[in-house]
This record gives sequence, C-alpha cells and structure tokens, in this order.
Amino acid sequence: MAEDGAAAGTAVQLIDGEGGFATDSAERFMATAGVAECGLSYAVVSIMGPQSSGKSTLLNQLFGTNFREMDAFRGRSQTTKGIWIAHCVGVEPCTVVLDLEGTDGRERGEDDTAFEKQSALFALAISDIVLINMWCHDIGREQAANKPLLKTVFQVMMRLFSPRKTTLLFVIRDKTRTPLEHLEPVLREDIQKIWNSVPKPEAHKDTPLSEFFNVEVTALPSFEEKEEQFREQVQQLRQRFANSIAPGGLAGDRRGVVPASGFLFSSQQIWKIIRENKDLDLPAHKVMVATVRCDEIANEKFGCLASDAEWLELENAVQSGSVQGFGKKLGYIVDVHMQEYDKEAVYFDEAVRKAKRQVLESRILNLVQPAFHKVLSYLRSKALEKLKSDLNLSLESGKGFAASVRESTESSLNEFDQGCADAVIKQADWDYSKMLEKVRRDIEEHAFSICERKLSELTSRAKEKLRKALVEPVESLFDAASQTTWESIRNLYKRETEVILPEFLNTLSGFEMESAVSEGMVLKLRDYARSIVENKAKEEANKVLMHMKERFTTVFSHDKDSMPRVWTGKEDVRAIAKDARSAALKLMSMLAVIRWDDKPDRIENILISTLLDSPVESKSSSASSGDPLASTTWEEVPAKHTLITPAQCKSLWKQFKSETEFTITQAVTAQQAHRRANGGMPPLWAMVAIAILGFNEIMALLRNPMYLFLLFVGYLVAKALAVQLDIGREFQNGMVPGIISVSAKLLPSMQNLLRKVASDQQQQQQQQGQHQQQHGQQQHRPQAAEAPEPQPPLLLSPNSSMRELRRVHMPPSPVRRSLSSPSHSSSSSPLGSPRRVSEDQKPRRAVEPESDSSSAYSIV
Repeated sequence: MAEDGAAAGTAVQLIDGEGGFATDSAERFMATAGVAECGLSYAVVSIMGPQSSGKSTLLNQLFGTNFREMDAFRGRSQTTKGIWIAHCVGVEPCTVVLDLEGTDGRERGEDDTAFEKQSALFALAISDIVLINMWCHDIGREQAANKPLLKTVFQVMMRLFSPRKTTLLFVIRDKTRTPLEHLEPVLREDIQKIWNSVPKPEAHKDTPLSEFFNVEVTALPSFEEKEEQFREQVQQLRQRFANSIAPGGLAGDRRGVVPASGFLFSSQQIWKIIRENKDLDLPAHKVMVATVRCDEIANEKFGCLASDAEWLELENAVQSGSVQGFGKKLGYIVDVHMQEYDKEAVYFDEAVRKAKRQVLESRILNLVQPAFHKVLSYLRSKALEKLKSDLNLSLESGKGFAASVRESTESSLNEFDQGCADAVIKQADWDYSKMLEKVRRDIEEHAFSICERKLSELTSRAKEKLRKALVEPVESLFDAASQTTWESIRNLYKRETEVILPEFLNTLSGFEMESAVSEGMVLKLRDYARSIVENKAKEEANKVLMHMKERFTTVFSHDKDSMPRVWTGKEDVRAIAKDARSAALKLMSMLAVIRWDDKPDRIENILISTLLDSPVESKSSSASSGDPLASTTWEEVPAKHTLITPAQCKSLWKQFKSETEFTITQAVTAQQAHRRANGGMPPLWAMVAIAILGFNEIMALLRNPMYLFLLFVGYLVAKALAVQLDIGREFQNGMVPGIISVSAKLLPSMQNLLRKVASDQQQQQQQQGQHQQQHGQQQHRPQAAEAPEPQPPLLLSPNSSMRELRRVHMPPSPVRRSLSSPSHSSSSSPLGSPRRVSEDQKPRRAVEPESDSSSAYSIV
C-alpha cells in the first residue's frame, strides 16, 4: 500500500515530530517513486509558513499530492507534525515536495521553537524552491511574515553551507483588493532589509542577496471564499513548475546538485548537522504576543468598520451620486474606529502597537478609497456635463468659440475643485490632482472635438460653395472651347475665390486660431478649388476624341451662319475639311495641358505644323529630322499639368482622321451626285461653241441621213453593252478596278449580244412556221398536245452579270407564250383533268416588266 501510495502522490513522513529521521520509510519512498534513477533531472520543493495557513491544501492543489489537511469544522489545531515528503503527479521533471510543520504553533509553545528553526534551515538547505506561505494582511508584520525566522536562517545557512542559489517563492494567501504590484515592492524591501542586517563572513560581506536566492512573489485568492478562482490561479502557478530545472526556470541553478541516488544520504547528513547546532533562537515572547494580539485587535476593528451601518449607508449613497459633506462624514467614521483600537492596544509593546495601527489605518483607507474615487468620478462627469451645456448656450448666443470655451472651462473646473475639497478626509492625504488633470483633459478633448466639428462644417460649406460656383461654369467653358477658354477659367477661378475665401477667413476669427493655421486652411480651400478645375479638365481631356469629332462635324457640316451646309458642287471640300480639322486640332491643343498662368506655349503651333501642315515625307527624311511629338512631356510644361502627352496627341490625331474620313467622302459623293443630277444639258457657252465649231459636221449629217441611222444604232449598241456590263456597279470600287473589269467583260458581252439577237430572230421564224402548221392540222387533231418549243442554248461568259443569268434561266413570260401560240388554249380539250382545270382557274401573276437589257435587246 505504501509503495502504491508513493507512486500516486501519497505523502510519507521523512522526519517525525521529535526530530527523528525516518530512514526506512524514506528509502521505500525513493525506491517506489523512482527518484533514484533520475540522475540530476529532479527538483526539490518545500513549503514553510505559519500553522493552519493552508500549506498542505496549497500543495495538494498545486502538485496533486494528498498531504493531510486541517478539518476546519473540528477547530484550528496542528495538522502536520514533522516533515512529510511526496512525489508530484504529472510534473516534469521529477519533483519531490516537502511539507514542513507550521511555525508559531501553540502545541510546541514559546520555549520549544528549535524544531521550527531547524526544519526551516533544513528546507532551505536541500530545496531548489522554497514556498513561503503567508497571509496578505501579514505583509509588514514582524512575526507573521516570518522575518525573524528568515533572518536567523540566513545567518546559519551562510555559516554552515557553501552558497547555493535557492528560489524563494512567497505565496500571498487571501489576496485583498490591494494590487500585487503594490504588495510585492513592500515584501521585497523587507527581505532586502533582513539580508542587509544579517552579519556576514568576510568572504560574503558584499555579496548581494541575488547570489544566494531568487526571490519571486505571487498571490492567490481565498480558497474558502473564491474556490473556483483559487483553483484556476493555482493551475496557472503549476505551469511555472513544468521544466523547472531548465535555464531560467524556478530551479535553473543546478550548481552543487547531488545526484538523485545520493539525495537521501545527503539529506540525512544535513539534518544531523542542523540538529547538533544550538545557536538558533526566535524573538522574545513579549514581542510575539504583542504582534499576535495587536493584529487580532486591528482585524476586529477593521471588521467593525466594514460592517458599520453609517459606512454602508454612505457607500450606497455614493453609488447613486455625489454626497454632500462626504469627507466630513467618512472622516468621523474612521476616527471613531481608530480611537477604539488605541484604547484596547495601549498596554502592548509600543513599536508593535504603532506598526499595527499603521497597518490598520492603511487597510481602512484602502477600504474607503474606492468610495472617494467614485465621488471624484461623479464630480468629473458632472463637470464635463456642465461644460457642454454652458458651451452650447454661449455658442447659441453668438459669442465667439474661443471665448465661450474659456468661460465654460473656468466655471466647470471651479465647481470640480470645490467638490473634491469637500470629499477629502483628514486622516488621508489623498491627492486628487490626477483626477483634476483628467477633467482638464476631458474638457480639452471635448472642446477640441467641437472645434473640429465646427471647422469641418465651415470647410464643407465653403467647399460646397466653390463646387457650385466652379463646376457648371467650367464645364460650360470647356463645351464652348476656344482660344480664350483658359483665360476665362482663370478669371472665373479668381473671381469666385476672392468672394468665398475672405468670407471663410472672417468666420475663423471667432476661433482665435494662429494666423499660420487659418492661412493653411484657406490655402487648402484654394487648392480644392484648383482641384475642381483640374479634375474637370481631366474629364474633358479623357473625352477629347469625342469633342474633336463634334467640333469637326460642326465646322464641316455648317456654314458661317451655323446653317446646315448643302453640297452643291461649288464648295471647296478640301479647304472646308482643313478648316474643320484645324478647329479640332486647336481644341486638342487647348485640352492638352492645364494653363494656370498667362505664359504662352507652342503646343498649338507644334500640333498644327506637325499634324496638319506637314506634307507627307519619306521615311528617310522623317528619320533624319526629329519628331516633336515623339515625347511624353511638353516643353516648359510641368508633368503634373500635362493632360495629353505629345505621343497621345499623335495617336489621337490618327484615330480622329480615320473616323472623320467617311464624313469627307460623303461630302464629295454628295457633290458628285449633285453634279450628275444637274448635268443633263451643257452650259449655254458650250452649246454655242459646239454649234460654231461643229457646223460642218452638222451640215454633213443633215445632207446624208444614213449617218444619223448609224449613230442611232451605235447608241443602242452602247446602251445595251452598258446595261449588260452594269457599268455603275463595276465602278463603285474605283476607277482602275472598274476599267479592268469592264475590259475583261467587253468582248464576251458583245458575243452574247450578237448571239441573242440571232437566236431571237431564229425563234421568231420557227414560231411563225409552227403557227402555220398548227392552223392547217387543227381540224384533224384538235386535241393534240402542243410540242415543246426548242430553245437554242445561249453561251454566256463567266464574267456575265447576274441579271443576264436570271434572264437566260427564267421561264418564258406567260404573255409571250400566249402571243406565240394563241390556239393552244382554245385547242385544249374541255374535258381535261381537274388539276389542269384548277391550274387554269388560278389567278395569273401580274406581268413583270422586262429588264433594261431585254428592252435593249428588243431594240437591237
């Protein structure tokens, strides 16, 4: 059972209450727990402190051991006697824990304190980490904080053993509201004082405490009152013992560590040396009694004040708001309880009594100070609310912003200062200057936020005015772009800013700002106005191609009176197109850069000379001469003011020319169409010239009519060939392609024309012969079917037109068939099939008009 218990964290007694070393049980523990096989990878932790202070409970919760704990329901008495040892559960590396008998126990009495000293010295000698368990309210006490015991232990340890760095972990139990950062400096200061007061050998006379001990401090809440919180923080503390022997860990100093196999023998020899030492003594009995009794009286009076009805009523009143005369009421309550302490502790040691009175007063002030801070917080919020209301009323009355802030701030701070003076108590030197600074900061922040909001509103209004005053007029000026556009924009900008910005600057006078700040705000508004114009210019520059085409269309398609231009053939299309392109080019030069000054530039001249006036040059000449548009910047123009670079201008001009070429072509086509429409008769002077110069030819034609007939026949043949070749369609693609196509089709078309004439003549003769035969045989074979008419094949050239192909392959016209065989319908049998009857009864289509080629053929 003992072996299983040791492995599971069961405690085993190492030294009994009489000081005897339990060698047998210790050896069994070492074997069962497996400590001897750990080599140097183990740590020893011990705990010391007052009796019934929860040492065993802390170890059990921290390391999973089962040291015997005190049963509070049976009274407070000694639970642990001697020194007990156990193996930690779930902690790496292997950790051994020592639970020491509590100090200041009534079972041993005042005279028998040698064992307490010896056990404490033993723990410091063999342990890597020593937990010193102490109550939070004992910090600053002489006995309860183990100060005399630590002092004696320091002296003896240096005299008996070589220096070894041990970690002293002070565990503050039942932590109160006082923050740990306020408790730890006091405790460290006490430890340093003990170390400084200890006589040291010459070898260690100037050795600091840090060479022997690493002092650590932690705090835990009450186990009985806050058990869940206690367990959580204990688990956090447990994490610090994991890998404790690593460098920087709690047991990081491994100098002089005895191997685990010799730990038991080493501990036995150390205990033997300690038992033989007779020089260890504790403080006198009277001091100890005074310490304990004054502490009890102080605790009693503190409890009385904490449950005092007047204090509780005052505390509740503070929670709901400020209390008039808070400082006087609270000072009276504190004074009553402090006087009661003085009456009961008057016969105890004066030094102890005064020390405990200071502790009590400090605890009381810590208890009531939150209420004081609550009052200050209420006064702080009240002062801020007063500032807000006074400031709003002052601004609504029309007073300047800066003057309103000054008056409201002064009034609010005076009220806060009076409230703080009323809340201070005479027993405490509470300083509310920090809270006053917070109030000042709150007032300044609120005033600053109001100032920022007001300035933002004023700036927004000014920006809105500038935007309304500039956006639409600038857009209108860009729409009607001309040579004076930028001059008009500059005048508009100057006029509007000279009206709006002085008005804005006048409104800033009530803020009493520095001139540099106000001028900076005006400068920002001026830049904002410039940005409006520049952004609008960028928008228009992005649409420059559209504007150029609109300007070109306006100039090209309208005359000087803005009337739509009618192309009668008298207009000079080339000159008009050049003027229109020049207007578009000037528009592009106007939008190329932003012009905020009157300084002239050569952008328009460069564009006109390069894109409009320059003749087409050869590649060699263009390569030899530099291209002024082969750049990304304009000369003497900042890059930030460039809207369209020279290279972009060149690209836009090419695109513009390609997209406006069709408009020029339409104008030329309209002129040609107008000339054709009005070119039926030659001019009068031409007719007179023809009559005079061709008089002889005219008389020759009149004397010989055969010439007229030949001319007429030639005209008909030419007309037939023109229709056959479809001259208009052939010349739609250009003059040269039309001539080539017509020359290729001319000879085949003449052949087809002659064949057509011959076939038509032959067909007419055959139709006449068939008509005579049918008329002679009509009496013998009245119902004979009409023989199909043979049609000689027509030879067409591959270059023949589609009109000729349709004419050849279309069936004969019903009208022509009826004219060629009038007796066919009459000779058919009246008893024909229903299908033929139905076909005859169908309405016939309208006679299609013959094409121009057919009429030409018939004329030939």
